[in-house]
Amino acid sequence: MKTAGRGPASREDRAMKIGFIGLGNMGAPMAANLAKAGHEVTGFDVAGVSVDGVAPAGSAPEAASGADVVITMLPNGDILRVVAAEVVPAMQAGAVLCDCSTVDVESAQAAAAMAAAAGVGALDAPVSGGTGGAAGGTLTFMVGGDEASFAKVKPLFDIMGQKAVHCGAAGAGQSAKICNNMILGISMIAVCEGFNLADRLGLSREAMFDVVSTSSGSCWSINTYCPAPGVGPTSPADNDYKPGFAAELMLKDLKLSQQAADAAGAATPMGAAATALYDAFVAEGGQGKDFSAMLLRLAEMSKG
Repeated sequence: MKTAGRGPASREDRAMKIGFIGLGNMGAPMAANLAKAGHEVTGFDVAGVSVDGVAPAGSAPEAASGADVVITMLPNGDILRVVAAEVVPAMQAGAVLCDCSTVDVESAQAAAAMAAAAGVGALDAPVSGGTGGAAGGTLTFMVGGDEASFAKVKPLFDIMGQKAVHCGAAGAGQSAKICNNMILGISMIAVCEGFNLADRLGLSREAMFDVVSTSSGSCWSINTYCPAPGVGPTSPADNDYKPGFAAELMLKDLKLSQQAADAAGAATPMGAAATALYDAFVAEGGQGKDFSAMLLRLAEMSKG
């Protein structure tokens, strides 16, 4: 695996022409950062949003026409397939289609196959870091695709993020993202269960944090993104669980992990349990809350 760290772009890098499709909460700041770095960015979004420094296009193929790199940030695999079918014919030979959405592995591979048939490079490059990372240019990219396409897009990853890992062939980026977020979902539930039990046993949350964050239970879900308000670094729990990473997005990623597990014949019993818990949470009031608000749901439950 190869990593790309953040660094200054060369003049040649800054001269790149970029089409950016999908200017939502993640895509808009990513596109803005590329424009601020001196790239020529043309963007399209079905909602018709505008982004500072990004020239608007009337359609996805228009944004892709003549671009060196086309970046997509889309809601799901079905939409990726539709957009890829629209934009690949409009792309010039040697350009790269770089999808930064989180989608199923099969859709990522299907988009790559469309690109290859047209003489276009393709990368699946889902991100970790949320909206804060998108705005601050500190995302991590998990990338699948060929070496040449990765090398071409690497300067853009360096602007939009702090790290890019080339994980392998087409679909490998999505595979890495799915596995990572399955671990994250499971670990967050474990941390929430720990705090809930500590509460029932009369242990203070500060004591719980101080012990676990420096002991064998230490993990990102408690050290960096603690679900209990008032302890540890500031997290969505300290802002009434307004989402940094929404519960419904965690559920989407967990469902993708189980779809992949079924296809691969992999046993993921904890992943399946986490999926069921987040499914119930989202259906019963968790939608629109941060995924760490699972602590609230557990506090309402009783062992029966």
